[in-house]
Amino acid sequence: MDRTRGRDRGRSICHAQGMLPAMVIDIHVHTRSTVGPTRYGTGQTYATPEQLIEMYDEVGIDRAVILPGVNPECSHHIQSVQDALEICERYPDRFIPFCNINPRQVRNSPDADLGYLMEYYKEVGCRGIGEVTANLAFDDPLVENLFAHAERVGLPLTFHVATQEGGTYGLIDDLHLPRFEAAVAKFPDLVFLCHSQAFWSEISGDVTEETRGGYPRGPVTEGGKAAELIRSHPNVYGDLSAGSGFNAVSRDPEFGYRFLDECQDKLLFGTDVCAPSNRNDVLINLKNFLEDALAQGHISQTVFDKVMYRNAERLLGL
Repeated sequence: MDRTRGRDRGRSICHAQGMLPAMVIDIHVHTRSTVGPTRYGTGQTYATPEQLIEMYDEVGIDRAVILPGVNPECSHHIQSVQDALEICERYPDRFIPFCNINPRQVRNSPDADLGYLMEYYKEVGCRGIGEVTANLAFDDPLVENLFAHAERVGLPLTFHVATQEGGTYGLIDDLHLPRFEAAVAKFPDLVFLCHSQAFWSEISGDVTEETRGGYPRGPVTEGGKAAELIRSHPNVYGDLSAGSGFNAVSRDPEFGYRFLDECQDKLLFGTDVCAPSNRNDVLINLKNFLEDALAQGHISQTVFDKVMYRNAERLLGL
């Protein structure tokens, strides 16, 4: 397939609607060089880089950040950072590497030197760390050690939030994210890219223990902790990928348009494509919502461009 022609076809849809994004960057994607076993409970394998590029060309996405799957809690098919780097070397105009560091690495100790790994990966081209999915608390000494080294090395960090220990994946926090909020204050120079249901459900002040791990519907009420953290802390950014990020801005569209405008410098487009079947959901849902919002005058071209690529370019130094 002619990749350039495919990308131009995807972008022509935007041009026809009067939208002219110079670039679209996906801040959050997963892929594997080899197919491997199917993902538990889905019957799907991870999308290969070639499948992902074909999907991107169909809808007009130019580049993507690969988040290596090194944490066993979140992966039936463990991936090395080297695999992600090799994919990026094969397709340097399409993929951007993050490294991923398990907080237990090196010596499973809160004083382990994780920084030398981060410095190595930064030197070979990694622009950030993540997706961190270890099922440990935000204030676990192992996790705080990871944060401290990431802050010192100067790499942004993407994380997933869990609501419990065991039977899931992600950094553990309580209702209204008190542990994460403490980490934000403790590591003020570490840029956090926030993601997952248990983060984005907190966009609304009426979230409960029963709803925070899912995709709450209905109007967004005042007092949402996610919105507060993004608004008030310069090191907190919103990764809008997956059903969770899409739900946060689309469940109450009028709120979503205001939030996109207010936090236009802190929000980043993403998909969280994992499998080929995601071409029917996370690949297109947020992109369609943002394009429609622009076409109907709900957000400006400036807001659209920042969310779709400019914030990622600035944050990652592209």
